[in-house]
Parts: sequence; structure tokens; C-alpha cells
Amino acid sequence: MHDTANQRTSGKTGILAACCGAHSIQDGLVALQYVLLPILAQTFNLSYSQVGLLRGINSSALAAFEVPSGVLSELFGERRLIALGLFGAGLGYLGVASSSSFIAIAAFFLLAGAGAGFQHSLSSSVIVNNFDDSGRRQALGTYNSFGDAGKLTFTALFSLGIGAGLAWNTVVTALALVAILFGMIVNRLLQRVEVAKIDLRTKNAGKNRDPNWGIKDPARFTFLGALVFLDSTIQAVFLTFIAFVMLEKGAGPGIASAAVVLALAGGMAGKFSCGFLAARFGDRITFASMQLLTIGGILALIWLPVSLLILLLPAIGLVVQGSSTVTYGSAADFIERGRQTRGYALIYTVANGASVAGPFVFGWIADRAGVDSTLWILSVLAIATLPLCFILSQSGGKGGK
Repeated sequence: MHDTANQRTSGKTGILAACCGAHSIQDGLVALQYVLLPILAQTFNLSYSQVGLLRGINSSALAAFEVPSGVLSELFGERRLIALGLFGAGLGYLGVASSSSFIAIAAFFLLAGAGAGFQHSLSSSVIVNNFDDSGRRQALGTYNSFGDAGKLTFTALFSLGIGAGLAWNTVVTALALVAILFGMIVNRLLQRVEVAKIDLRTKNAGKNRDPNWGIKDPARFTFLGALVFLDSTIQAVFLTFIAFVMLEKGAGPGIASAAVVLALAGGMAGKFSCGFLAARFGDRITFASMQLLTIGGILALIWLPVSLLILLLPAIGLVVQGSSTVTYGSAADFIERGRQTRGYALIYTVANGASVAGPFVFGWIADRAGVDSTLWILSVLAIATLPLCFILSQSGGKGGK
């Protein structure tokens, strides 16, 4: 009995390690673009519109493959597709490192984005299906925090490599090979998941497919999608405009860049800690608390000087970004077991759409009304999330009733 319990714990540890590693690498490669695109623009004499197009190609491919990856997982299992995504992303960046034209870079950014689409919904489904309600939120919180850890790690490694005198394509090649290597490791760590998937298919053999993709309550799930869209928009706009806020307050470029890093570090801590808070106090209280603190954090960006903001940005980043762990953890309450990949694919597609549309819309507003006015509108958007909290669970780890 004791050996069985140890094996079960070890299996869960391996599963969580595989999902966290995949998330860290995939998000790290996506964040790599923030430091890579300026170098590509200089090397290939790209215009701002071409830089924006490259970012859009990658983000659109990522969003487009969320739902197909969820459907395909029912045929091939999550393990193969997570590994395939890492291979695709790695090959995409290997191609970028060897490209000699804008068209080639765009094609490989498309491949890398498609590879990144085979990760979020698949890994979330694996975690939900292998952890019970009491441990699910903590596991998802850990998983979400590793995405930000990857962002910090990959951008830091790239910057250190360039600072040490290495060529940009040499550094990109090394990071791409890390993705391909971990794709092989995933195949080993997630073997237990593949067996569970086959067992689940056998158990459900002959049953009619759910026309609602296994969603228990379509109306409440729709409200959750709206909540995710608003929350993801707030986070994307916040991260996009931090540096510009600091510059407008008179900070230098170095301080403005450091502000982004501090906010990302806070976000990593927030995504990790909110999983435990939601399990202890419930999704509803945790999310509402984070949103109320987010409103205060946004107002602080408007009113406080640079010297105070630098001290507060980790805390502001924590509350602004930590709420996503709550919404992603809550999503499992609305989806039938065995259909988690489809439901999470929909949720992540909504989140990715907000990440693309939010900065564009609020950038248009900032061009016409200024950054401070944009932040005021963003605080109103945070207030608008509060009435939607009713759909979230009141007690931690006990479902969405």
C-alpha cells in the first residue's frame, strides 16, 4: 500500500514536471520575441509594420491551434501532441536563426506559433485529469507560474548571451535545441498519462459524443469565457504599457525595462500563490480580492512617482496576473472529465484573442487620449469583472456549485 502511494506521488510529480517544463519553454520562446525582434529589425532593416506583422503571425498561429490541439488529443493523446508542439516550436526558431529574408522569418514564426498552440490546453487537461479537486488549483498555480519563469529565463539568457559577444542566431539556436530536447523528455515523463487516456477511451466506448463538447453548463461557461477575456485583456495591456508609463514619468530606458522584469517576477509569484489561496478561500473570494487590488495597482501607476512604483511593481504584477490561475482552475468545474482538452482549448483561445486585441485597442486609445486616460479605462474594465465573480466557486477545491 505504501509503495503504491509513493508510485502515485512520483507519477504526479513527473506529470507536473513535464507540463511545467513544456509551459516554461514554450512561453520562454514566445517572450524571446520581445528581445529578438529589435535585433531582427536592425539586421534585416525591417519597418515597424513588418515587426508588428511578425508578432501577429506568431500570436495568431498560437491562438488558431488551441482548439484543433484539444480535438486531436482525443485521437492521439496529449503526450504526443505536447512533444510535437515542442518540436515544432524548436524547429521554428532553428529556422529563424538560419533565415536570410523577411519571408523566411515570417514562415518560421508561423511554425513556432503553431507549435506553441499544442501546449496550454493539453497540459492543463493533463493536470486536471491527474490531480483531485483539493490539489488541482495548487498544481495549476505551479504550472502557470512556470510560464512566467520561462519568460524571465529565456529573455535573460538571450540578453546575457548577446552581452557576452555571442551572435544572436547562435543563442537562438541553443534555446531552440532546448525545446527539441525537452520534447523527447516529455515522451518519457507522460507515459502514464497515455495509458490513462487509453483507459478512458475504453471506458467511454460506445457513448454518444456530447454536442456541447462536454461543457456541463454552457451559460455559466460563457460567463467564464467573458471573465477570462476581460482578465486577460487587463493583463496584456498592463504588461504592454508599463514601460511607456515609466518613460512618461521621466524614467530612462533601463528603468523602464527593469519595470517590466519586476512586474513579470511579481506575476510569477502571483500565479503560484493564487492556486493555494483559491484552494483555501475559494475561487470567488480570491479572484475578487485580486481584482480589487488590481484596481488599486492601476491607480498607483497613474498617481505615484517612479521611485515608489519601482518598489511596488512586483506586488502590482502579483495581483494583476495572479487572477488567471483562479479562472483557469475554475474552468475544470464546468467541463466533463475526459473532455478537458476541448474546454480548455476554448478558454485559452479566448485568452489569446484578448492578448492580441487588447493591446491593439488600448494602443489606439492611448494614441488619442494619452496613457493616463488608458489606465483609467483599464481600471473600469477591472471593476467590470467583479459582477461576473458569481460563477466562481465559493469554497476552495469543491467545484463550481
